[in-house]
Amino acid sequence: MIPTKKEMVLIKPSNFKTSSKELEIIGTINPGAIRLPNNDIVLYIRVIEKLIKDQDENYYYSPRMEGEETYKLILDKFDKKLVKYKNPLDIVFKDDTKRLTFISHFRRIILDKDGFKIKSIDKKPSFYGLSWDGELGVEDPRIVKINNLYIMTYVALSREANISTCIAISNDCKKWYRRGIIFEEQNKDVVIFPELFNKNYMAFNRPEGSFEFTQPHLWNSYSKNLEDWGRSKPFILSEKGWDSGRVGAGPPPIKTKEGWLLIYHGVKERSAIDNSIIGRIKRLLGIKNKRLVYNAGAVLLDLQNPSKILAKTKNPIISPNKKYERGTFEKKDVFFPTGLVLDQNEKDILLYSGGGDIVTTVRKININQILNNLEIIT
Repeated sequence: MIPTKKEMVLIKPSNFKTSSKELEIIGTINPGAIRLPNNDIVLYIRVIEKLIKDQDENYYYSPRMEGEETYKLILDKFDKKLVKYKNPLDIVFKDDTKRLTFISHFRRIILDKDGFKIKSIDKKPSFYGLSWDGELGVEDPRIVKINNLYIMTYVALSREANISTCIAISNDCKKWYRRGIIFEEQNKDVVIFPELFNKNYMAFNRPEGSFEFTQPHLWNSYSKNLEDWGRSKPFILSEKGWDSGRVGAGPPPIKTKEGWLLIYHGVKERSAIDNSIIGRIKRLLGIKNKRLVYNAGAVLLDLQNPSKILAKTKNPIISPNKKYERGTFEKKDVFFPTGLVLDQNEKDILLYSGGGDIVTTVRKININQILNNLEIIT
């Protein structure tokens, strides 16, 4: 673990008004972040809204975006006879396909130059699903600036494309031009490097499938135009330890004198103590109570060849140990970094992260503290 110079819960669901009277906000998490030319910081934060009423006597309901260009929410209804079972967040049909009882969009937030004070919050959805792009919601944006262009990658959910990653381009980080899917189902945690390598863009991504020999892990891919990606290769961080399982990229990498610094997350299970009556009964029956834990680590990559690892952290640098990082709807303890901005002193980073799938936090961390925790890979 590394020391944090300053930290706080920055954004909570209570900071926003819902986009529809039929929805309630249950999470405000996982923002993309970038510094603007005037030194303010902009966040695009994922707002999760859940149906207040998701069923009646005969039907279950699921939200979907129907607008071609504008925000237009509709509710699809499904006969309960077609459903195998229902959870608080999804509906599982007899053919094992699903629909969700929630939907996500992005709100634009402007912070001051220090990154800890909110100057403004968009009152309405700033970026949302359309009938042809993320009709079942958009999630977990990452933002990078290359030359004069802002580039945002985000997860788009839809009935046909399932869980894919899309890209949007902007000149002002406000009006976005959607360019479509760049990594097909199921692929998430896509981050693009802020520089080109031999006239090629490079991105980390995390594909996964239903038949796997290893846990989902990072891949690197290349493109000449940001839309067509290929020459993909697995990028294995570790073969044992806390980050040898399911891992994904955090925010886009930043350039240091020593190399490219990438913050990433790794997921592990840990035993959880449940002192409720049900928890005690489970322990007597030998049933283990497990929770998923999302920790963060760091890796240093070669400046000229970022597919080469120079050093990495042996242990997590940040773990979800705060009360607000404990998930409520699912058994998860979550520290999920997605936004990183260099502090004005150029010695620290401002790390914006989802906590417990409910809130957004910000941490100010010294870059040298991270680099000093890296171990050289031989």
